[in-house]
Amino acid sequence: MSNQPRVAKVLAALLISMTSGAIVLMALGNNPPSAPAFCLYSYYRLDAVQEAIKSRAAQSPDRWNRIEIYYSGTKAGNIEQLASLNGLANPDDINCHFCVYNGLGGGDGQIKPTQKWEKQWAIIPGRTWYGSGQTIRICVVADRNTARPTDCQIKRTEALTESLCRKFDIGPEYVYYPSDWQ
Repeated sequence: MSNQPRVAKVLAALLISMTSGAIVLMALGNNPPSAPAFCLYSYYRLDAVQEAIKSRAAQSPDRWNRIEIYYSGTKAGNIEQLASLNGLANPDDINCHFCVYNGLGGGDGQIKPTQKWEKQWAIIPGRTWYGSGQTIRICVVADRNTARPTDCQIKRTEALTESLCRKFDIGPEYVYYPSDWQ
C-alpha cells in the first residue's frame, strides 16, 4: 500500500507530460520543426570530398583563384532538373562546377561535380553572374525563403570549399558565400 502515492505521482507526471506534448504538437499544426538534428551517419555515408574534386582534365594549381557559393533558388532538384528549369536542353550546360543537394533530388549533402568541372572549363558570365573565368561556382540546392540549406549541406559545402582552397591555394578572402549563409 505504501507504493500507491508513488504510482499516483508517476501517473500524474505521465498525464501532464503527454498533455503538454499534445499541446505543443497541436500548436505546430502542419508546420513541423525546421530541421532535424545533424546526424553523423548521414554525413559519413556520403562520398569523400576528395573524390568530388577529381576531374578527367589536368588540374593546374593556378587555374582557379576564387570560389563563389550561391543558392539554386529552388526547394529541390538535381543537375538535370536545375538545367531543365533554366531552359537548358542538356544538363552538361549547367553554369556551375558543383551542386550540393538537400535530400530532395539527391542525397542530403551529396556533392555532384558537373561537366564544366570534369573538363576544367570556366563558367560563362550571364544575366545573373558576371564573375571571372577563374571562379569556381558551387550551387547549393536551396532558396532564401522556404528551403534553407540543411546542416549537412552547410557542412559539406564548407568541407568542399576548404578542400578546393587547399588544392588551388585560394585564400579565405576569395571565398564568397551568400549573405545569409549560416
